[in-house]
Amino acid sequence: MIRAPKHDPAAVLFDFGGVLTTSVLDAFGAFSEEVSGDPQLLFDLLTDDSSVARAFVDHEEGRIAAEDFEESLAAGFASHGVTVPADGLIAGMQRRLRPDQVMLELVDRVRSLGFGVGLVSNSLGRDCYAGFDLDALFDVQAISGIEGTRKPSKRLYRIACERLGVEVSQAIMIDDLRQNIEAAAGLGMGGIVHSSAEDTTRALGSLLECDLDAAAPRWTR
Repeated sequence: MIRAPKHDPAAVLFDFGGVLTTSVLDAFGAFSEEVSGDPQLLFDLLTDDSSVARAFVDHEEGRIAAEDFEESLAAGFASHGVTVPADGLIAGMQRRLRPDQVMLELVDRVRSLGFGVGLVSNSLGRDCYAGFDLDALFDVQAISGIEGTRKPSKRLYRIACERLGVEVSQAIMIDDLRQNIEAAAGLGMGGIVHSSAEDTTRALGSLLECDLDAAAPRWTR
């Protein structure tokens, strides 16, 4: 899914997990299979178990601590006959995530062209950004656990755009979840559903009307 912004682009917003890292869905599925034998169970708990789903949202929006969410998730697993310690569940979910160096380089390349770059991310756990210098990578950050709202809430996109000094209709959002791009599009933002660095680079270059694969930018603004 690729959508052009309503107006000429001035900024690009990047999701974190699954965009600047390897696939979150793959990592969560592998962890679910590891602890329960069912790669789908974790996703079912996060979306269909009302207690776990509520704790997940409350944690991502900063209302409860990581430990409280882990306790709820462990109880959800137990309700399906899976005994797993609460402590370390978030770390286990994220253990297989690795930085996507090509996407990290893309952020820098977009910035070098004169576009604003921002992080718009739903946070999970205390250490999900460990090893990443977010202040060096981005002009601004809008992180759910700090702002008290999470994607696909449109408020998180607005916060990032306000900090960048651009209209939402001048921004492009890159996210691995379609619903988050659809929410951004509802504000007039452009969007790319990320599946691979190669496809995203090509799509973003088309929206920005520049060659992001080139060793040096063809133009700056």
